Amino acid sequence: MYQPKRASRSEFVPIRNLRYHVRLWGERKPGQAPLVMVHGWMDVAASWQFVVDAFAQERFVIAPDWRGYGLTELPRTDNYWFPDYLADLDFLLDHYAGDAAVDLVGHSMGGNIAMLYAGVQPQRIRRLVNLEGFGMAATQPEQAPGRYAKWIGELKAYHRGELHLTSYDSLEGVAGRLMKNNRRLSRDKAEWLAGHWARQDADGRWHVMGDPAHKIVNANLYRVDEVLASYRRITAPVLSVEASDDSLGHWWKGRYTLAEYHQRLKDVSDVRLGHIADAGHMLHHDRPAELAALIEGFLHAASGNPQ
Repeated sequence: MYQPKRASRSEFVPIRNLRYHVRLWGERKPGQAPLVMVHGWMDVAASWQFVVDAFAQERFVIAPDWRGYGLTELPRTDNYWFPDYLADLDFLLDHYAGDAAVDLVGHSMGGNIAMLYAGVQPQRIRRLVNLEGFGMAATQPEQAPGRYAKWIGELKAYHRGELHLTSYDSLEGVAGRLMKNNRRLSRDKAEWLAGHWARQDADGRWHVMGDPAHKIVNANLYRVDEVLASYRRITAPVLSVEASDDSLGHWWKGRYTLAEYHQRLKDVSDVRLGHIADAGHMLHHDRPAELAALIEGFLHAASGNPQ
C-alpha cells in the first residue's frame, strides 16, 4: 500500500450548521499564504495526498471534505446547490486565514467552485490553479421547464430509495472500482485511497462516503453569462491545467469542447494554460509529481519568491 511522505491531521470545524471535516498538512509560516486545495465531485480531501507528498517545499495545506462528502456531516437536505459551496469556502477561509489572501487549487467541480469564488471574493485569492474545472455546456431558457421537471422526478426517485451508490464487500473491491474508473491508478494508491473514500458499515459492507443526492440534477440552468461575469472579476493570476486525455470530448460528445472553454478563459484578465502529459481527468492521481512541479512553478513565478 502507498506510504504517505507527509502526514496529515484532521480537524472538525463548525461551518453553517455542519460539522465540517478538514484535512491539514504542515504548519502555517509567517509571510506564506495558506494553500487551500478543494476536491471534485465524488472525491475527498485525502485525494490530495499524492500531490502534497510531491511538493518540493512544505506548505500549510488546507483541504476540506465538501458538504455531503467524506467525513463532513451530511446536511439535512435532499439535493445540493452550488452557491452553498461558495459560502462554505468563505466561512472556511474566515476560520483558517482571517483576512489574509490564500493560494487556491481546485479540481473538477472544485475548480469550478474556485473560479466562481475568485470572482465573487477576488480580494481573498492571491493565486488560483484550476485543474480541469471546465464548467458546463451552455443552456437556453427554453430548457428550464424540462430541467425543473427532471429535478422533481429525481427528487422523488431519491425519496423512494432508488438513487444510491454501489456498496462493496471488501476494501479490495473499493480499490478495484477506483482502478476501473481510472486505468492509470496504481494498485498501491488505489488501496490507500479506498480507505479514505469508503467506510464500513455494521454489516461489513463498504460504502462510498458521498451522498447519493449528489446525483440529482441541478434545478437551475448553467448560465454562461453569469459565469463569465465572475471570470471578469478575478484579479488573481490563474493557471488552468488540462490533462492530455480530452475529458470534455468524452463527456459532452461535441456539445461542449475545449475550444469553447478556452474562449471563456479570455474573460479572465491574467490566465495561462498548463498541460500534463499521459494523464486523465484524475491528473492529481495519475501524475502527482508533474502536477506538483507545475503548481509550485506557477506559484513561484507569480510571487517572485520561493514561497
